[in-house]
Amino acid sequence: MQEEQILHALAREGNLRTLPEAEHDGVWIGQDGRRMLNVASNDYLGLASDRGLQEEFLRGVPERDRLLSASSSRLLTGNFAVHRELEVLLAGRFGRESALTFSSGYHLNTGILPAVADGHTLILADKLVHASLIDGIRLSAARCIRYRHQDYRQLQSLVEKHHAAFSRLIIVTESVFSMDGDVAPLAALAELKKAYPNVMLYVDEAHAVGVRGRHGLGIAEEQGCLADIDFLCGTFGKALASVGAYVVCSRLMHDYLVNRMRTLIFTTALPPLNVAWTKFVFSRLDGWKDRRIRLASMAEKVRGAVRRAGYPCPSESHIVPLVVGESEKTVLKAAEMRQNGFYVLPVRPPTVPEGTSRLRLSLTAALPEAEVERLVEAIEAPSIPSEGGT
Repeated sequence: MQEEQILHALAREGNLRTLPEAEHDGVWIGQDGRRMLNVASNDYLGLASDRGLQEEFLRGVPERDRLLSASSSRLLTGNFAVHRELEVLLAGRFGRESALTFSSGYHLNTGILPAVADGHTLILADKLVHASLIDGIRLSAARCIRYRHQDYRQLQSLVEKHHAAFSRLIIVTESVFSMDGDVAPLAALAELKKAYPNVMLYVDEAHAVGVRGRHGLGIAEEQGCLADIDFLCGTFGKALASVGAYVVCSRLMHDYLVNRMRTLIFTTALPPLNVAWTKFVFSRLDGWKDRRIRLASMAEKVRGAVRRAGYPCPSESHIVPLVVGESEKTVLKAAEMRQNGFYVLPVRPPTVPEGTSRLRLSLTAALPEAEVERLVEAIEAPSIPSEGGT
């Protein structure tokens, strides 16, 4: 069978995936009888394992929000008061007219672009945007050009060349890129957008909201351009320790998406209990400055260790890639790290380009200082030779 042949080929290339099982205990993971430090999680602020925070929430959650299912689309009977309250909170904190929430980041990124981009639209997307954005682009009727990663001279040239030929251009980027951990110059992109009346800016802050900016609102806050991004998107499932996603935008665009966005219209809404938890966490975001500072400090240490060990490191954030190159060697390096007590997984094609397989070190503010130092030592230590060769 074709499927069997594909699986055998993936195994030969070192790219076969399986679903890992593990027992979670705060920042620790238990697997195959081994207790390891979890450096593969997106729980950037350490809130998902904060039992005190969870208990505080459960003590105060209103009875009306204790539903474990919305049981319907938001356009039918699944739109509860807590959904509206969260969206009002989001819009107010970001200083925008409106916000809209979704069941997942994948629904967000595969739904907005098909709704707003037609055959007269050109999408200019960074080469390394997330797979969900790529799928959203493919589902749209727009033409798309992928510009070289972080090559803003090329982007400006493309805007200048094509803006007159299309009714709308949409620049699509992440703010903190999920695999390299580098940061986009959103303020510069906002200025580029302002120079052309038919250009819009779509930014995915999935890996920045909660951990960057004075109030934890992301790179757009950090760079002072919150009001200049047409679709300012983010997720609740990483630093905010919940589930779902959001976009802050104009009231006009909010109403348009409610009427045209298929991944909003044709899916069950988030359960009220989850939305209430998200509202509870987001309302406290401003108070976790110490966690953001701690995360930034440990990320700087780990980035330094990766560079001293001789690996390329484009990261400017808490996502620190250790780029090994070949998939098989990356799998061995991940096994070595797990042997040393660090739970980290290999990231291989097609998630990353061929020849750039890596370990994605994903840090959290809850990591003990002594364990961060031990991680630094493990990164800088020479690799253990594999059996039968180097």
